[in-house]
Amino acid sequence: MENTVRTTFPTTTTGAGKGAAAQEYAARGWTVAETANGLCLITDEDISAIEISGEMAGEVRRFLRANNLSGPVIEIPGAERREIHLVTGVRKAAMAIEAMREAGVLVHTDGASIPLPPTQLAAGSAAWGVAPGEARWIPPVVALGAAVRAAASRKRTTLTVAC
Repeated sequence: MENTVRTTFPTTTTGAGKGAAAQEYAARGWTVAETANGLCLITDEDISAIEISGEMAGEVRRFLRANNLSGPVIEIPGAERREIHLVTGVRKAAMAIEAMREAGVLVHTDGASIPLPPTQLAAGSAAWGVAPGEARWIPPVVALGAAVRAAASRKRTTLTVAC
């Protein structure tokens, strides 16, 4: 059965590349929808996504790497840096999720569609910054919450010092 997600981009991903990627993602237990442009992860109670953009994305990535907390990261092409971190444990992290949203981070849960590589987007293809096979785990959402908190704290400190 083919699942479709509304798309607005005219490009397509090759069937062979899409099929191999879909099999890999399904083997991980992920729910994946196939579109004309590629594949989308459908978030659920087991796997969700945290979308971070701009300078904060770089700060969060450095924090996660320095603390050995990195998990799979999808890089979204465009004028501004945009990353989507895959996470687990959203059912038990309401406070962390709320704090991230207050910091300007997008939290994708409950059936949201996330473009998976090699999906074609308006500005290019989604790509793995950290592929699932390179990551030692899919981190809990609270790990991303700590990274966002550290990045936001660093930004406030930098602004205070600059005055």
